[in-house]
Amino acid sequence: GGVPPAIDLVLGATAGCLACFLTNPLEVVKTRLQLQGELQPPGTYPRPYRGVLRAAVAVCRADGLRGLQKGLAAGLLYQGLMNGVRFYCYSHAEDAGWTGYPGGTVAAGAVAGAVGAIVGSPAYLVKTHLQAQTLSAMAVGHQHNHESISSAFRSIYQQHGVVGLWRGVTGAVPRVAVGSAVQLATFASAKDWVCERQWFRKGSWTAVLAGGMVSGVAVAVTMTPFDVISTRLYNQPVDADGTGKLYRGFLDCILQISSKEGLLGLYKGIGAVYLRLGPHTVLSLFFWDKLRDM
Repeated sequence: GGVPPAIDLVLGATAGCLACFLTNPLEVVKTRLQLQGELQPPGTYPRPYRGVLRAAVAVCRADGLRGLQKGLAAGLLYQGLMNGVRFYCYSHAEDAGWTGYPGGTVAAGAVAGAVGAIVGSPAYLVKTHLQAQTLSAMAVGHQHNHESISSAFRSIYQQHGVVGLWRGVTGAVPRVAVGSAVQLATFASAKDWVCERQWFRKGSWTAVLAGGMVSGVAVAVTMTPFDVISTRLYNQPVDADGTGKLYRGFLDCILQISSKEGLLGLYKGIGAVYLRLGPHTVLSLFFWDKLRDM
């Protein structure tokens, strides 16, 4: 507390962008792993991406070192919009005293995350398209073949209008709402917990990092199924009227993945999710916390 919501908007956006720049390569790997073997039974499809490290090497071989930063501009735009709005809303909830009630932190984090997801959804849509693009021999999922972030926005708008820019938002809202609620709730409690036991000094960067690491584990476990669904909904091909060719919506996506890929299909890329979310949670919350102190 103690920081005006308008300042938190700027600080949250800045923190998210700083974290995104460092973790975007893992976001690229995560996207490829989640699209690999889409709606195919396990063991029946080629696997150009096997594990986080080998997948990163495969991306470099196909797209060069720059391939690990595919979709970075769209990712920065998404993190700036989503985290700016998310921390702004959460700061308002803190000022209003809502986080002091039982479950208030979780509820405030979920609502703040949902609003942030809606605002940042077009940027996440483009980011997913760009990160999935690669050589045909290494391609997984549908290939949208955009030339740049600007051409992607222009193409989607020209074909499907403003509504098309928010395609897939039904997967993004529960994804970020769950992730934000768990992240903000576990970060605050974990940071206080380690300080109460005098493992780390209150206000120290080590206490912030410890809280962030615990939060990263919790977020990865709860968020991965929603993350897989969100990636699939954003990247699927669509008809001329904007209707998805593979999934009719959020629930249909869950049912199709579960029936055709098994329940473990909802946890595809969990290693990359944690390796990305863990550092991203630590960095974004660490930057946010320290920027607030300043």
